[in-house]
Amino acid sequence: MSKRVVVTGVGAISPVGLDAKESWSSIKNGKLGISNIESFDASNLQVKIAAEVKGFDPELKLGKKDSRRLDRFSQFAVVASLEALEQSGVDLENEDPTRFSSIIGSGVGGIMTLSEQFDVLHEKGPDRISPFLIPMMLPDMASGNVSMKLGAKGINYSPVTACATGTDAIGQAYDLIIKGNIDMAVAGGSEAAICPIAVAGFNSVKALSSVSDPELACRPFDKERDGFTLGEGAGVLFIESLDHATSRNANILAEIIGYGASSDAHHITQPSIEGEGAARAMNIAINNAEINYSDVNYINAHGTSTPLNDKFETMSMKTVFKEMAPNIPISSTKSMTGHLLGAAGGVEAVFCVNSLIDGVAPPTINYKTPDEDCDLDYIPNNARELDLNVVMSNNLGFGGHNASLVFKKYQD
Repeated sequence: MSKRVVVTGVGAISPVGLDAKESWSSIKNGKLGISNIESFDASNLQVKIAAEVKGFDPELKLGKKDSRRLDRFSQFAVVASLEALEQSGVDLENEDPTRFSSIIGSGVGGIMTLSEQFDVLHEKGPDRISPFLIPMMLPDMASGNVSMKLGAKGINYSPVTACATGTDAIGQAYDLIIKGNIDMAVAGGSEAAICPIAVAGFNSVKALSSVSDPELACRPFDKERDGFTLGEGAGVLFIESLDHATSRNANILAEIIGYGASSDAHHITQPSIEGEGAARAMNIAINNAEINYSDVNYINAHGTSTPLNDKFETMSMKTVFKEMAPNIPISSTKSMTGHLLGAAGGVEAVFCVNSLIDGVAPPTINYKTPDEDCDLDYIPNNARELDLNVVMSNNLGFGGHNASLVFKKYQD
């Protein structure tokens, strides 16, 4: 009999909450996390709004010294992982650290530190560059710093698959447990890229919404959508084999039953025509889960609010679920959090776990004008109480990455 993988802890930092509990409460209630940029002067940028994490103080968990030596994306990752670990209730003193992994990815890593040090280079010269520049900017440092903080000596690496990163990290940790390589892992994604160079760069590639009103900018599946809003944060799951969890009488939150990934091999930023690659990832995940297509009760869609993504993702879900597609509740929580890039899949996995626990499917807010190309049930504007047993989370990334996870309400 193959191993089963369960979730025993969740951790999150998002634009709508400084921990998983607050973030989920905000999402259920349709709270918007997008506003005018406050962390720097954005007056010379075309885009002046973002979904920032406000009120985050890393020193509360990490202390002053460690906080100064970690880029913001690593700070998010460590704090979210500590939250997931605490909820899991595991006593690391009684565990084999070589069977415990940290697999946490980031799409762009320490771009804030890199940007700041470029300014130092130009203004003060090369001799003033921080010796911590390289270890702060490397994308693997989210996972590396978590590994060091928690003493996780198992397989430790950081997938980088753009906006599919968090989903791939959880999926690959799931695979490692299934194969028996490890017993438990902290897995997810972290991102902190709200800085002038990143905002200007995403705007230059025409990915960001041009709408200046925070309440209208990010509107997935709406006919008037014109791009995403940049967000930041981290989402981490503590996952372990069912045998390991039951051996220590853990409180099990949910079960991961399937993971699928694919490549479009099509374009550097645009999804494949009709969402063919996304459809393959969903099919792989469902087949891996050994469930029927009719078993899926809710989908947390990638739903970026870009014209092409939402159109082709809708087509991909129709391809996969066929005549069942119109009856499946779907939503994009990015309408509230903005797009957290490499952290999106991690944070949205946390939401999926909580949706199973509470029996609530979160809404797609800011939805006003239906689009004939996006004609499914997107749970517009208000959360919906549902009898949820199986939910799916999809994330797609620049470079043609597609990843899907399937979660199930835990049953003995």
